[in-house]
Amino acid sequence: MLEKKQQLPQKQIIDADYFIFCLEAVDDIEMDEVTQTQHKLEELTMHYGIASIHKTCDSIEGLEASLNTLVLDDHHFKNYEIIYLVMTGEANSICLNNYYYSLQEIAEIFEGRLNNKVLHFSNAKVLDLDQEEAQYFLDITGAKAISGYGNEFNGIASANLDIVFFNLFNEDDNMLDVVEELHQKHYKLCKLLDFRLYY
Repeated sequence: MLEKKQQLPQKQIIDADYFIFCLEAVDDIEMDEVTQTQHKLEELTMHYGIASIHKTCDSIEGLEASLNTLVLDDHHFKNYEIIYLVMTGEANSICLNNYYYSLQEIAEIFEGRLNNKVLHFSNAKVLDLDQEEAQYFLDITGAKAISGYGNEFNGIASANLDIVFFNLFNEDDNMLDVVEELHQKHYKLCKLLDFRLYY
């Protein structure tokens, strides 16, 4: 099983039928600082009982290794509905160690390996895809959807809205219902951050 940064009882991990896998880009994975994202994931566990695994990466190789470990070695992989990516980048790319990788390149690395997963980006990066880019990613990886935000971080992190989104998903696996409820409950924040879903 993957290493866990959160101190969760083993039984809780095994009994849970819904997980969040979070991959966060950092400058150096040797630095062992607790990030804001980790604090938010702990809140998710404490308040909603949703287990998560948090990994950091500082290169494309690290990203690939982490996701490969998840896909190939983690027996709970089918329970990870959401892969939560906290990394900077531009409209259709991510940035790792000052290098930009397009979502097309990412799709090719994980060809056929993200079946029925939702890839959710925090607003550390803007997510702005045209229909063709989104469809290519979904077709190549098998992912169910890509979600994120059209407005970049301007002093307002998406972490609180992300947590609500994850919890709604835990309660209802109909993606469109979840997005509708998210907008009903947090309309202003969804508009402010420009929540987006490509499916």
